[in-house]
Amino acid sequence: MKRVDPKVDEAIQTLNMKDGHTRRTLLQGTTLVSATAAASALLAACSSSGKANAAGSAIGNFPKTPAWQFWFVNHVTTNLFFVPTQSGFADAAALLGIKKPKWGGSTTALVPQMVSYMDTAIAAKADGIATVVTTANSFTTPIASAMSAGIPVITYNADGIYQSDGTPVIGSNRLCYVGQALYLSGQQLGERIVSLVPSGDVVICIATPGQGNIQPRYDGAVAAIKASGKPITVHQLATGALTAQELAAEKAYFVGHKNTKGAFGVDAGSTELLSQALAATNLKIPAGGFDLTPGTLSAINSGALEFTIDQEPYLQGFLPCLYMYLFNLTGGLMRPPDTDTGLTFVTKSNVGPYLTSKNSYEGSTGATKPTLVPRTGPIQNPTATTST
Repeated sequence: MKRVDPKVDEAIQTLNMKDGHTRRTLLQGTTLVSATAAASALLAACSSSGKANAAGSAIGNFPKTPAWQFWFVNHVTTNLFFVPTQSGFADAAALLGIKKPKWGGSTTALVPQMVSYMDTAIAAKADGIATVVTTANSFTTPIASAMSAGIPVITYNADGIYQSDGTPVIGSNRLCYVGQALYLSGQQLGERIVSLVPSGDVVICIATPGQGNIQPRYDGAVAAIKASGKPITVHQLATGALTAQELAAEKAYFVGHKNTKGAFGVDAGSTELLSQALAATNLKIPAGGFDLTPGTLSAINSGALEFTIDQEPYLQGFLPCLYMYLFNLTGGLMRPPDTDTGLTFVTKSNVGPYLTSKNSYEGSTGATKPTLVPRTGPIQNPTATTST
């Protein structure tokens, strides 16, 4: 039995080589030097690309697949909230050995632009489309067209609209939805508002009223506040789709409404800018909202905001990519499930790890590729109440 060089053994283990010609060649190389050189070159080729497989090659125990090209359609493509989403689908594609998904749509939540980009994806014979659906009916036809053409469609972040009582109006035959339970998250926001404001006027800021990704939160919050029976009056402030507009709108509102007892947002931009608007107008009142942009996390740490709600934007990119891959891999036999990406309150008591960990998963800056985030200590989580 010939001695196996450590470098050869490393290559075999790293590449998960089964019995076969290549494995035998490495193990029984004509000389130790040639085997070591071959193994080292193979390992170097893998590590230089950051992954062990080029697009379309076999991954793990999966068979070789075409280099599938997925498309993501978005309503605010330049918004900071969706930076982790783009990291999520890029990481999934790299893991699966397929092309990085295409990204486009609208920067200002214009539905015709989103539909146009989706039509382009259909014409290009996309292998899968993930789209945000911000209205009840505008995406019905393009999604049906894609599905009729054999292109799997998954929605993420928003899945249509909700009636004011929380009844969903999906309006399409998409395969599944990946994102937060939006009306429920609004109810949770409303209950938190009730706990912070005993009475008086509160304002809930919303970038674009009526849109399926944020209007359900507003409606859920209003419903929860009314159900509490507390003497709280809710005012709605439309702040605009562009972040640059939102700060000015909030400042102007606070200048004219000095008796406001609480200020909250249902989208990332409106929430992040609340602390600046309140400071500029010398108002010190409870405030909070949604998402994990760096400014929001810093404001929570300083006490300028009370809380924010995490909906896992990274998963909203990673999971649709994974689901479309599995759908194609199994010839449609594996139907992707509706997936609630969760609701976590981030407050001053638990914001620390979000700030100190510079990663690409949770909206923080400082990392452009996946990093290992170490953790220690007990895992704090309430007792489960549902399995669905």
